[in-house]
Amino acid sequence: MASVLTPARVISASTPRSFPQRRLIVQWKDFSRPAKLSRPLAINSRRWYSTPPSKAPSKNRAASKLYKSADDAVADIQSGSTIFSSGFGLCGVAETLIEAIERRGKESLHSLTAVSNNTGIEGVGGLSHIAKSGQVKKLIISFLGNNKALERRFLNGDLAVELCPQGSLAERIRAGGAGIPAFYTPTAANTLVETGKIPSMYDSKGNVIAYGTPREVREFNGRKYLMETALTGDVAIIRAHKVDEAGNCCFRYTTKAYGVIMAKAAKVTIVEAEEIVPIGALHPDNVDLPGIFVDRIVPATAKKNIEILKIRKPADPNATVSEAQAKRDRIARRTAKELHHGYYVNLGVGLPTRAPEYLPKDVRVWLQSENGILGMGDYPTESEVDADIVNAGKETVTLVPGASTFDSADSFGMIRGGHVDVTVLGALQVSASGDLANYMIPGKTFKGMGGAMDLVGNPEETKIVVATEHVAKDGSPKVVQDCKLPLTGAKCISTIITDMCVFQVDRVNGGLTLTEIAPGLTVDDVKAKTDATFKVADNVISME
Repeated sequence: MASVLTPARVISASTPRSFPQRRLIVQWKDFSRPAKLSRPLAINSRRWYSTPPSKAPSKNRAASKLYKSADDAVADIQSGSTIFSSGFGLCGVAETLIEAIERRGKESLHSLTAVSNNTGIEGVGGLSHIAKSGQVKKLIISFLGNNKALERRFLNGDLAVELCPQGSLAERIRAGGAGIPAFYTPTAANTLVETGKIPSMYDSKGNVIAYGTPREVREFNGRKYLMETALTGDVAIIRAHKVDEAGNCCFRYTTKAYGVIMAKAAKVTIVEAEEIVPIGALHPDNVDLPGIFVDRIVPATAKKNIEILKIRKPADPNATVSEAQAKRDRIARRTAKELHHGYYVNLGVGLPTRAPEYLPKDVRVWLQSENGILGMGDYPTESEVDADIVNAGKETVTLVPGASTFDSADSFGMIRGGHVDVTVLGALQVSASGDLANYMIPGKTFKGMGGAMDLVGNPEETKIVVATEHVAKDGSPKVVQDCKLPLTGAKCISTIITDMCVFQVDRVNGGLTLTEIAPGLTVDDVKAKTDATFKVADNVISME
C-alpha cells in the first residue's frame, strides 16, 4: 500500500484483501480529529508503526529534577501528547499531577491520549477528572470499570477507547521502554481483539464508526500468537513513596503495578513523591526505579483514595442463609477442592474469591493477584487498612507472611508463562468446547476485559476452572453448546463448577461430562437448565 506524507488529513485509503471493511490511515498529527467523511463509515483504527513527531517537553540533564509544584512540572505539556498515568484502580494514581493537568484547562491542554489500566471514579479520582473536563480525546485502557459517566461519554461519541488486555497493555509498555517494537503473545487469540472487531468509537447516535486494529497472527510450536506493538509516551505521571533528589524511587506494595514500567517507556517522567529525601538516603537495594528514568520530581499533596474499602468481619453463627447464598456457598466449597497444598492460584473477582474460606487448615495455597501480589491474604480489619494494598478487584486486602509485590509486567509473565497452577474465573457463558465469555454483553455491558484474556492464555500449563451460578439472573443457561457472547478465550476451560453440578470439559475434542451433581437434583434437572449436550459419567457423585 503506497502512502505519501502530505498535509492532508487522510493519507490513503484501500481495501486490503484480508479485511472486509474499508480502512483509512490517518496522519498522526491529526489523530485527535477524526477524518470528515461524506457518510458514516465504520473503519478499523490502524496503529502508527513509524515514529510520530515528538510532543514531549524538553529536558536538561544538568538541571535539578526538583520542581516547586505540580503546576510548574506540567506547564509545558503539549496538546495532542500521549500521557501514561500510573495506578491500578485508585491505588498509586498520581492525583496531584492529574489535578494540575486539569487546572491547565481544555483551552490550554487538550486532545490528549491517556494510557492507563483504568480510568478512576467520577468525582473521586484518577483520569476521570481530565476525561470529564474534555482534555482527553482517546483512552488506551484494559478496563472501564464502574465509571458509568465515562462509559456514557464513550457510547455517545465524545471519546475514543482502545481496549487492550491488561497483560498485553503492561507488556506493550514494558517493550516500549526496552526499545522492542513488537512481540507475539497467546493472549486474546480467537477473540474480537484478534479480528479488530471491538468498537473503539461511536457517533452521537450510538452507532459504531471505528473498530480496533486486526492483529497479525503467527503460529509457534503449534499455537496461535498475536503480534502486539509497543507503546511509548510523551509524558508519564507516576506516584512514588520515597524519591531522592537524583530521581531514584521506592514504591509501596501494589503501587508498583504500572509506575515502574511507565516511567521507562516515556520520554519525560514526572514523579509526585510522598517523601523527597537527599541523595544517598536510599539504600541501592531498596530502589525500585533508577533515577535515569525520572526527569521531574514534585511533592505529592493530593490524598490517597480507596476505591473499594473491604473490612474483615467476624462470622455470625446465628446468621440466616438464603437459598441464593446457599448456592454460592456450594460453589465456593466445591471450588476449594481444586486448590491443593502448595499451589499458586489466581482467583477472579467475585464468587471465586470465596473458595479459600473452605480450605482445610492444613492446606496452604499462595494467592496471586494480577495487579502485583503473590501471597494475598484476607480482607483487613479497620486497623490494618492500607490504601497501597489492593487486589485485582480494587478491594483492600492484606498480605500473608512470605508475600511479595511486583509490577504488572512481572505479574502477567507469571500468568502467561504457565507458572500459576490454577486460575478460577466467573462466566457469562461457557461452552461445551471450553470456550469462555465473561467480559462483554454487546449493547448492555462494555467494561473491558481487564486481565481475563491473559489468565486463560495458557491452559496447557494452568488449569482454568469456571465457578458460576448455573443460570443467569433472567433464567437463561450459562452452560451453552456455543457461546453467543464475545469470547474471552477459546477451548481454555477444563472444569465447570455451578450450584447444580460439575462438568469436566474435553478441550481437545469438545464435549462435557457430568461428574458431580448437587444433593436433591437429578440428571434431568441439570438437562432442563443446560443449553449444551453432555455425557453422564458412570459414577456420578454428590457435590458436598
